[in-house]
Amino acid sequence: MNFLHTMIRVKDIDKSLKFYQELIGLKQVKTMELKDATLYFVSDERGCCTIELTYNHELPEGGYNHGNYFGHLAFGTSDLDAFSEKLKAFGMDYTRPPFLVREGGPKIAFLNDPDGFPIEIIEKK
Repeated sequence: MNFLHTMIRVKDIDKSLKFYQELIGLKQVKTMELKDATLYFVSDERGCCTIELTYNHELPEGGYNHGNYFGHLAFGTSDLDAFSEKLKAFGMDYTRPPFLVREGGPKIAFLNDPDGFPIEIIEKK
């Protein structure tokens, strides 16, 4: 058994693709047209972690809600300061600015994607 992907529903596919491709650095690897939705698969450079951005052609009445079980998606960077500058140039800000988890540990920060999904950025040196 191997992990294939995580699926999230998005309201504005253009905003979501821009966020995940231009800011996070994922590449679109596949698109699949269905009768009621279009699926956009974005993946990291190693191809190990894929997110399926599902754009339903019609939103359900009342839209989507995140529920209270989902936590966050996490991405690693070697330079959180450089990512912070990129985030600012992108016109976005953190929901929780960079901080050390513990003395000598990794620095992390949180932001939301265009649909409000929490994203954790972890500096891995």
